Amino acid sequence: MMHSVLLRAALVLLLALAGLPSSEAQRGMIPAPPQLQATGWILMDAVTGTVLAEHNADEPLPPASLVKIMTDFILAEELAAGRISLDDEVPISEKAWRTGGSKMFVHVGDRVRVEDLARGIIIQSGNDASVAVAEYLAGSEDAFAQMMNSQAAILGMTNTHYTNATGWPDPDMYTSARDQALLTQRLIRDHPEHYAIYAEREFTYGRDFQTGQPITQRNRNSLLWMDQTVDGVKTGHTEAAGYCLVASAQRDGMRLISVIMGAESTRARARESQALLRYGFRFFETRNLYAGGQQLERSPVWKGRDDEVVVGLADDVALTLPRGRYDDLRATITLDPWLTAPIEAGARLGTLSVVLDDEEVYSGAIIALTAVEAAGIFKRMWHSLQMFFTRLFS
Repeated sequence: MMHSVLLRAALVLLLALAGLPSSEAQRGMIPAPPQLQATGWILMDAVTGTVLAEHNADEPLPPASLVKIMTDFILAEELAAGRISLDDEVPISEKAWRTGGSKMFVHVGDRVRVEDLARGIIIQSGNDASVAVAEYLAGSEDAFAQMMNSQAAILGMTNTHYTNATGWPDPDMYTSARDQALLTQRLIRDHPEHYAIYAEREFTYGRDFQTGQPITQRNRNSLLWMDQTVDGVKTGHTEAAGYCLVASAQRDGMRLISVIMGAESTRARARESQALLRYGFRFFETRNLYAGGQQLERSPVWKGRDDEVVVGLADDVALTLPRGRYDDLRATITLDPWLTAPIEAGARLGTLSVVLDDEEVYSGAIIALTAVEAAGIFKRMWHSLQMFFTRLFS
């Protein structure tokens, strides 16, 4: 009980100092999510993974060039692991050169740097660049598709199946809005430096055979020009898929990911993406509650060289909440009152529960941030006697 009172008082004090608006004025003012003209969509907080709006988010749909997000994610993974480098020169095969659809305009026999191919995939949506990367990383596009499906399984993309690296139409290839949000969340979190390429508005590669002029292509994500807070991610279009757009924006420390699939036009996918992002930023906020390793309190320990153990959380805790409701959160720490040494650092000792309106919005393990060694034999005997009578008469 004392743990709960102390933690609640500390939280109330922090909120008061922050000068947050009254929850009474905000409560009940969040409207229903916008209804969009698209087959499926989702709006997710990129940090917490909280879904703020969705419609047909798990329906398997044709992915079009959204497939290239996975192609590039695997490329980023290989770069991060050190198995390839940005300066590697990739030979362009005849298959890559002949690939139809949108192009980076590489030529058979060229040797193109990985860094240029990454921009060809991300900015120019080059099918030729995607096939070249697939062949370089896996030997063939078919083998690369197996890598894509393995990675999708690891990421929990349960409604996705890849058959190629480009998004070229195939009835056996599909994905869902939720799966694309999960993939984008990992791309942004795991590879922030690589993700920065998605904000670049144009890329110049190669020269026109007839004029000799450099070929510059604009990023197909029109939101980069319409909203300065948007910094990605990827467009897609085929007759079967309609117009698709995965977008991400960051405002005041909060990052959202929106996925639109099956819109009727390029303007419609941009419009619907903006509607989702406006809704999320207007009515929700993501706040950091605790830092991993932060001391939350000191708890008594029996039979230890030290009489107390420092407790806290292993990882950072952030929550996405209705805007203005942060000061209504109530946190409770529950610990075993008979914590007994030895205690190893990192050992689970209890639970932190955070509640909003009688609904638990977070539950996580409280761990020992410090180790406590066992005391000498006489102290252990004395504490055993104390524990016996305390338990007997409590």
